Amino acid sequence: MEKISFFDTKSYDRTYFDKLKDKYGFEIEYFEEKLNSKTAIMANGSDAVVAFVNDTIDKDTIEVLDSLGIKIIGMRCAGYNNVDFEAAYNKIHVVSVPAYSPYAVAEFAMGMLLTLNRKYHRAFNRTREFNFNLEGLAGFDIHGKTIGVVGTGRIGQAFISLCSGFGANIIAYDPYPNKNLDVHYVTFEELCKQSDIISLHCPLTKDTYHLINKESIANMKDGVYIINTSRGALIESESLLEAVKQLKVGAAGLDVYEEEADLFFEDFSSSIIQDDTLARLISMPNILVTSHQAFLTAEALSNIAETTLHNLRDYFDNKPLPNEICYNCIKATTCKKDHKERCF
Repeated sequence: MEKISFFDTKSYDRTYFDKLKDKYGFEIEYFEEKLNSKTAIMANGSDAVVAFVNDTIDKDTIEVLDSLGIKIIGMRCAGYNNVDFEAAYNKIHVVSVPAYSPYAVAEFAMGMLLTLNRKYHRAFNRTREFNFNLEGLAGFDIHGKTIGVVGTGRIGQAFISLCSGFGANIIAYDPYPNKNLDVHYVTFEELCKQSDIISLHCPLTKDTYHLINKESIANMKDGVYIINTSRGALIESESLLEAVKQLKVGAAGLDVYEEEADLFFEDFSSSIIQDDTLARLISMPNILVTSHQAFLTAEALSNIAETTLHNLRDYFDNKPLPNEICYNCIKATTCKKDHKERCF
């Protein structure tokens, strides 16, 4: 029975993985600590490591894991921008969960939009104090508005479907348009100019880093709403904050934040947050910040556990790894994209 070390775990992780560990024949050791070059030694004696979105899987961490004989890292998430694939190549295989529940994230994004627009959060706080005044709670009809969707993968498509139900005019930007998707594709610049609402559903790469910045915001409509349930660094936080202060951005829903790694998923309610930018964002009445919870549904957690353990079982059973990512995969060069064979 192979032993797996899990890093950055919470009670909800254990609930779903414990249900399946016997099915896949694994012994699991859970650690609350995030994976990095200092904590990697905790995996000593294990056969594999499972990591999460805010773990630091850089060259130094890879070297420690390699010295311990770890040959596979299972990412229990879709994103993998925190992995140094060049350092891992030919040493440690990396597998991910490319799709766990696109509906979970898409529905959360729509929930953020509705909350910001119709002021559910503010109304809730008022009525708890028996204040039934409606001043300042006016929103707008989503019907007929133009919603720009950045990224049309599974989550983007699910969000487009939700927007269609509201009768919105939908446009999309994706460097790799889906020819089978019934949506009007435009350039990113045109999307910024035309959209009343912009929702981000793309991965974080060198090309999408700070996609929303001072220049792109300047091209947007006055009062635009921005929703981000993808990766924090898609948005340059200081530029967003300034745009909100100047009323250029009407509202923003942020389930992710570019400096979230040492904050999100933890309880700092009795501490003073040293991140002034985040503190200022949270203080704004028209900015809704949540702590990377868009994925958090029973269906998604179950699918994450199933796919993660299935990925690892395939590795130990010497089977192909359809959910493997490697240095050549992300560079889109020589890797076999159908993954009928392992990357190396």
